[in-house]
Amino acid sequence: MTRLYSFPPIANPDAKILILGSMPGKASLDAVQYYAHPRNLFWPMMAEILRFDIAIDYLQRTECLKSAGVALWDVLQSCHRLGSLDVAIKNEMPNDFPAFLQEHPNIRAIFFNGEKAASSFKRSVQPCLALNGLPLIRLPSTSPANASQTQAYKLTVWRQIVDYLD
Repeated sequence: MTRLYSFPPIANPDAKILILGSMPGKASLDAVQYYAHPRNLFWPMMAEILRFDIAIDYLQRTECLKSAGVALWDVLQSCHRLGSLDVAIKNEMPNDFPAFLQEHPNIRAIFFNGEKAASSFKRSVQPCLALNGLPLIRLPSTSPANASQTQAYKLTVWRQIVDYLD
């Protein structure tokens, strides 16, 4: 099984929040873009919450995140996985969060895009990291695999990121 590698973070030095996925899926890895699957709700929800046009290209979307104070990354730097489902992830290697948080001292909260991101962080990262009361907030996954929750519900929960951006 081939080892898969995540992408570098998308972040300005003055980022206020960090949104973490688990590991990019196949469509994202193939496109070399975060949340590239056409049915993933991440970009439509960010466009709604941060008020940018969903029709803009990927680079412009990432600039909208950065200018709003949003950093985007994944918990895992690498792993083994067949397909795109989080349940298939094995041999996790986390990203370097001590270095990231040192380089981004204005992070006010860390949000997790789904349960796998939250559980991987709690198991592999949190024990080695002094968070000093930094809020860790799990949000519903934007993945098309999470079809049990409506887009309206997810959007309502995801809107709480704005509270940390002011």
